[in-house]
Parts: sequence; structure tokens; C-alpha cells
Amino acid sequence: MRLLITQETDWIKRNPLQQHHLAEMLSLRGHEIHVIDYELLWRTQGKRELFSRRQTFPNVHKIYDNAKVAVIRPGIVKIPGLDYVSLLFTHHGEIARQIEEFKPDVIIGFGILNACLAVKAARKHGIPFVYHWLDVLHWLIPFKPFQPLGKFIESRILRQSDKVITVSAKMKDFVTELGAMPDRTEVVKPGISLKTFNLAISGEPVRRQYGIKKDDVVLFFMGWLYHFSGLKEVALELARLKRENIKFLIVGEGDAFRDLERIQKEHGLENTMILTGSRPYEEMPGFIAAADICLLPADPAEKIMHDGLPAKIYEYMAMQKPMISTKLPGVMREFGEGNGVVYIDRPEDTVSKAMELMSTGQVQKLGIKARQFVESYSWDRITDQFEQILEGTCCNHP
Repeated sequence: MRLLITQETDWIKRNPLQQHHLAEMLSLRGHEIHVIDYELLWRTQGKRELFSRRQTFPNVHKIYDNAKVAVIRPGIVKIPGLDYVSLLFTHHGEIARQIEEFKPDVIIGFGILNACLAVKAARKHGIPFVYHWLDVLHWLIPFKPFQPLGKFIESRILRQSDKVITVSAKMKDFVTELGAMPDRTEVVKPGISLKTFNLAISGEPVRRQYGIKKDDVVLFFMGWLYHFSGLKEVALELARLKRENIKFLIVGEGDAFRDLERIQKEHGLENTMILTGSRPYEEMPGFIAAADICLLPADPAEKIMHDGLPAKIYEYMAMQKPMISTKLPGVMREFGEGNGVVYIDRPEDTVSKAMELMSTGQVQKLGIKARQFVESYSWDRITDQFEQILEGTCCNHP
């Protein structure tokens, strides 16, 4: 199959998400993959310019060495506000160009604006359209007055899609309430590479690199640092408790990074909280191996976190690490009790819960349960399911 993917984030610079794994795995199976992406990070990275020209990146791979994904990045006007307005025009033209030249068998949308453009083009040309939901994107729109408009656009796309894919049963409930047809909606959960995230990997090099002692307890988080990720609350609780033997290791960049740096400096956490910034994906198994307990302390009042299943959860668990999570409905529905995930009410409860797990000797037992839970979630199996959905959508398309 020839697959055209549209998304509104940076395919190349952002760490791999579910679509990267699926696209690259399908590439290894002989499918042709083209991605239209968006230079999301242009405000903080890259050259100072008023507009960018169309770029192409052939044979991109972020995870699997022999994968080949062609990434096409339409130009945009690099002025805040006008960037997304210009996207409407440049992505519209690029989608039309890809339909004419690449002739995709299926179009898969991951965004809002360019997914709206893609579903219209797909219907016009008789091409199946699949809408893939990893998050409730309208809740991520930073200017809140635009969120209802984003929700309206999403609901129209959902109703027009030939197939809708979500990452959790909780999110399936959400999209069907928003307009998706239940009989056209499937759940494809995140997967894990047990070869990449394997128990033979040692965390000692990472601990030595960052001056972490043998007896130190390492709490770990990786990913994009949203303000609602709960990390600032954990850091402030560490500052209040003044436990020198607890280290808070954070890998990633994002909106909350500067605030975390400020907390680190103001509260004297230079030896307690370690901010590495963004690190290559291939280093993540070593970072997780260096941890004792992994974290998902997101603010449970934040709607965006209610239905999703971040892929990092599966990566934590594959490395036989227990996870402390706030009571997020999607996570609780997926993992329940007794599978290596321990729940707390608030981000501020993270440190005390970690101390309790360490003092009662539960960490190793919880880690074993976590690993056992994810062993059936291989990317090969998840890709089989995804591939079958795409092939069925093609065959059943009028």
C-alpha cells in the first residue's frame, strides 16, 4: 500500500510516537510511506526568517535502521498566528500534489487543520481516510477560545472518516460521543520493542554520568514537559522534604522546562533534580534502566490526560520498572490494579508514595508485574492489527 500521513508536529525533531513506530514498521514490510509534517518548533529552533520553503527529507528513520519514510514539509509564514493560517494554503496544495503524484491508497490524519484538508481531498478523490487519535487535540490548543472551534472541526472529520483509530477504550468512548461511528472505530494500543527495551541494559553508565550514587533512589520522567505534567509539583515537594538520597531525573524539553530550571535554582535542587534536556531516543532504555521508579504525575484535573495512553508507560514497564501515576481514567482502565502501576490522587503525593514503596520493599515485585503485563504488546503484533485495519478499509471502500 501507499500511505499518506498528515500531522501538525515535527516528524523529525520530536521523539518517536506511535505513528513513527507504525510507519517505520510498515515501511519494513514493503509499504510506501509519505508524511506531510509541520515545523512546530520553528519559534525556538532554526533560522530567523519570515517564511520557509518546501523541504523534502527522503528515507527518514528514527527507530529502525532500514526503514524508509519520506517526509515532506510545506513552507509556512513564520509569524505567530500567520503560521497556521499559511498552513491551510500550503498543506492544501501539498495534499493535492501528493494525491496526484504519489497516488496514496489510504490517507491517515493525526492533526486538526491538515486532517480537515485531507479528509475533504480524500472524499473528493475516492480515497479512504483514517483518523488516528493519540490525544484529544483541541484541548492542546494553547489559545483556549479556539478550543471549541477545534472540537467542531474534529467532530466533522470524525463523521466523515472511513475509519477512526484510538489508543484506548476510554478514548474510543470519547470520539463516539463526538461523532465517530462505533462500528467504524477501532482501538490500536501503543506497542513496545522488547528487543530495544530489554532487561540486559544497565543503568550504571547513566547513573555515573549524572553523579547518582548507588544508594540513591531515582524517580524518572521522560517526554514533553507540559505545564500540566505534574513535574513542578513533584520538584517543590522534593524541596520541602529535603531528601538528599532521592534524585529526580527528567529527560525532555517543553513548556515547563524554564519553570523547572527556576525551581531548581531557587530551592537549591541542583544535586536533587537533574534536567538533561532532550536526548536521542536510542538512549531512553539506558535512562529508564537507571531509574528505580518511573512517573506519570499529570494533573488529573487536566482533561487532555484523561483518555490517552502515552507510549512511555509501556517503555517504563518493559524495563521492569514500576510506575506511579495520578488517577487518570485512561491509564486506570487499561492497567487496573496489580499490574505494576500504583495510583495517587495528586502530583504532590508522588514522593511520599515512592518512599513508601521503597521502605516496604515493593519496587522489585511491582517491576516484575509491569514487565509481565507488557510482554504481549510487541510492535510486530500492534503493526499486524494496524495493517489489517488499513487493508480492510481499502477493500471495503466503495
